[in-house]
Amino acid sequence: MVLEKSNAYGAGLALIAALGFSLKAIFVKLAYPYGVDAITLLALRMGFALPVFLWIGLAGQRAGASLTRDDWLKLFALGCLGYYGASILDFWGLEYISAGLERLILFTYPTLTILIGVLFQGKPFTRREVIAVALCYLGIGFAFVHDLGLGDARNVWIGGALVFGSSVSYALYLSGSGTMIARLGAMRFSALAMLVSSAVTLAHFSASHPITAFIQPLPVYGWGLAMAVFATIVPVFAQSAAIRRIGAGRASLFGMVGPILTIGFGWWLLGEAISLAQMAGAGLVVIGILIVSRR
Repeated sequence: MVLEKSNAYGAGLALIAALGFSLKAIFVKLAYPYGVDAITLLALRMGFALPVFLWIGLAGQRAGASLTRDDWLKLFALGCLGYYGASILDFWGLEYISAGLERLILFTYPTLTILIGVLFQGKPFTRREVIAVALCYLGIGFAFVHDLGLGDARNVWIGGALVFGSSVSYALYLSGSGTMIARLGAMRFSALAMLVSSAVTLAHFSASHPITAFIQPLPVYGWGLAMAVFATIVPVFAQSAAIRRIGAGRASLFGMVGPILTIGFGWWLLGEAISLAQMAGAGLVVIGILIVSRR
């Protein structure tokens, strides 16, 4: 009975994480009409989330083993790839494409992680993984057909390329984070990586914008805070807790609902159209990730 309750609790946490990550693109899209640019919005997101991750990171520093110079170099590289590099490319891409297409493209990161392992780490490429990769990119093709029919094809290609770059950046982050998570633990590593990303984001903002760029319409602060709490802090820690209770494989399966949730929220809150091609594409991507996630 206790195990069943733990599994149910873990499943609930995984669903909360999937919901939170799905809302990120929606919050970005809701903020853009007020004239805020991508780096300012990302700086607001990181700034609002920073106190929580600073608290967790400092607590971990006191309780855990001290970090070496090599550890900090790896954390810096991974922080630049993960929460900074992947995020800024994603935010830029959302200036051009729908939230639904963005989530489908981002959701290819497990297949990209596999391809990175095959190309650079000497890992085998199984037939099941070949099928999963093919299904994912066929699904992206269907979703592209949907968006190409809605407006400027050039914007769709630019936005799609930027978000795909975001997915590549996140896949590189995941590929390199395994040893650091084993050494530091998932919660401590996530907090420290987020601190590095926040510092790099704020440095980017300081180098490219005057401090007065932080003066924004009130709704921008609201959407930035919502993104920090509901699409960053809550899902990051919910996912870590879910992985501890039910394992990474099972937790990732619950993330399959992510693209469907984003498409639904995009239709409900942003007025984005839903077509048969888009839903077929979402289904193929989810099936592909499901195949590659099963062990």
